[in-house]
Amino acid sequence: MQLDKIITYHKALADTTRIRMLILLADGELNGQVLAEKLGVTPATITHHAAKLREASLINERRDKNTIYFTLNEYFIRSNATATADLIFKNKKGETEPMKDEDLKDRNQNLKQSVIRNFITLEGKLKHIPAQLKKKLIILEHLVEQLEKGRTYTEKELNAFIKNYHPDFATIRREFIMHQFMFRENEIYELNPVEMWAKWENLS
Repeated sequence: MQLDKIITYHKALADTTRIRMLILLADGELNGQVLAEKLGVTPATITHHAAKLREASLINERRDKNTIYFTLNEYFIRSNATATADLIFKNKKGETEPMKDEDLKDRNQNLKQSVIRNFITLEGKLKHIPAQLKKKLIILEHLVEQLEKGRTYTEKELNAFIKNYHPDFATIRREFIMHQFMFRENEIYELNPVEMWAKWENLS
């Protein structure tokens, strides 16, 4: 499965227009019309290539009325690049044996509980949003696990849920979308499948 994800990642990058789109998006959010103008292509071409990038989780989308805006999914770009190198070099002669799945699962679970203890009070409140990406993803994952799977939330309802844990609901709501824990359509929010969530386990 990991190999399939890496192949999808590299297929998405195997196009000049898509690479140029990512380079432009590295400077910040842009809509499809602006991307088309900068690249000298039609909006339909941007829509086609954006779909490929989105399938590989390399970009995020948000809709504002009739305009779609794109941003880089930096986490997936970097993590897939690292995963490619790990896959190629993992059998290098002299490398230590990989950790057994059971041991790795236990280590990750212990780390998750440790981070939750450090950032979540006994009353269940979030002390502050972690600056380190790995710890931040663990906390975001912990929070969305409290939401109901299959239920849709209005923005007001989601804000109220987040405020139970931390007052900066706008930042946390945005982080849920950026790291693909949730998706938004017409101001309605719903959990993504767990498989789409940003994976802190792959970060060093």
